[in-house]
Amino acid sequence: MKTIITFAKTYFVQEEKIIKHIVSWLKQYSNLSKTKGFVIGISGGIDSAVASVLGAKTELPLLCIEMPIHQSATQVERAINHLKWLKNDYANVSAMEINLTPLFDSFIALLPKSKTEETSERALINTRARIRMTTLYYFAQLNNYLVLGTGNKVEDFGIGFFTKNGDGGVDLSPLADLTKSEIFTLGKQLTIIEAIQTAAPTDGLWNDNRTDEEQIGATYPELEWAMDFSLEENGLSEREKEVLKIYRHLRKVNLHKMKEIPVCTIPEELK
Repeated sequence: MKTIITFAKTYFVQEEKIIKHIVSWLKQYSNLSKTKGFVIGISGGIDSAVASVLGAKTELPLLCIEMPIHQSATQVERAINHLKWLKNDYANVSAMEINLTPLFDSFIALLPKSKTEETSERALINTRARIRMTTLYYFAQLNNYLVLGTGNKVEDFGIGFFTKNGDGGVDLSPLADLTKSEIFTLGKQLTIIEAIQTAAPTDGLWNDNRTDEEQIGATYPELEWAMDFSLEENGLSEREKEVLKIYRHLRKVNLHKMKEIPVCTIPEELK
């Protein structure tokens, strides 16, 4: 069994001030963009739970949508319980469940068979995220809302652990300057339900319910350590070296997700 090292890091998070800052930022952004509120996808995980509470605290309309696609019963239960708690505490919150499984299955039926099963599976995993993004933007345009992102700092700017034009396709990202550990800290301050606070992080895109750690090969505290690491590597343990290798490899292969779309600039003499 692989030994997982939890890298210690001290967080000086002023939770209440950070919460107020994000809520104020969201309200200002909505006001400047002349929109009426927000829409967000609820997965049953800590990121969407925290982001949705911050959206609710703006007192602007917040539409929370749970969008299962062959989702595990545990994930669905956590999402539903969070929505019940959120609606009970915030009058500006509305919620709905849209079962996207039939749509996803119908889409698969239209596709030709892939020669490589593993490649096909990964493409379909990302398709789930893009179907959800399309659903969120339908309701955003319908109501003149903004789509709230749920990505954190390590995922969005470290290893690119998100689907391009899927969960990465949002209007604004309230959590993207916070690590996963800091988001868990905010979750405690916001009294997010215990089942979500203690659940192993997962993107919820795989039928086998694999966790983020199982996909990546490292924990979020390990990745946060690697993201900040800038010292000599001579004295590192084997596990620390392995984590750095994982982080650097994922960052390299996913860097295209974290950059602006390349634009081909036409020389003036060709115009």
